[in-house]
Amino acid sequence: MSVWHLHILNARNDLTRVLPDLRATVREAVERAAEHADLPRFDVVIHTRQGSERDVLPSISGPGLIDLAVDPQRFDRKAMIRETVRALHRVIRRAGPGSGNSLGDALVGEGLAGHFVLQVLGGRPESIETMTPAEGVARRAMAEWSRLSFDPGEWFLGRGKLRKGTGQALGFKLVETHLANAPGETAISLAAARSDSFREVMRAMAKADAEEPAEPTDPEDGKKLD
Repeated sequence: MSVWHLHILNARNDLTRVLPDLRATVREAVERAAEHADLPRFDVVIHTRQGSERDVLPSISGPGLIDLAVDPQRFDRKAMIRETVRALHRVIRRAGPGSGNSLGDALVGEGLAGHFVLQVLGGRPESIETMTPAEGVARRAMAEWSRLSFDPGEWFLGRGKLRKGTGQALGFKLVETHLANAPGETAISLAAARSDSFREVMRAMAKADAEEPAEPTDPEDGKKLD
């Protein structure tokens, strides 16, 4: 079992009501992830964030440092486990040679993290991961694959011309296609893989995007947009 520490920022007592649940949930997520991967040493920092549209907002603040912002009024055990497992894959990938700062690195990392959640927890992917990106998105991703100055807010958060979740959906499909053509590989066996090893799959997706425009779907309900 990896060495890890949990730090709960609760000087204002905002999290007091859910402290036992937070500790138990993070511990369960770590234990389940550890059944599938050798986890590096890491810290988990939990603090409050109210008014967000999501129950848990995860981020990697540095090497081996997971930041989980939670709304204590909307504590959701399943969401907490999923996001902790997702963050653990990001920590693993960041500790290896596969991590990077280009758009391709971000897409591959996000897709691998999503598939690691399925590997550990089973079930179905999130709706945002299965939506169909708008026409031309795969071609744009291929053209900007190596770009270091890409805008994460536009690709992943909907702060621009792209719909929210575009990066998550494209990354998930990219890894899904790669895994379908690589029997025996998993999200964890590919954790250290460089993004360039996924470039040909992205090229094929871009070509298909040009030949057969897909109808975009809404990430909230999976229905086609008019």
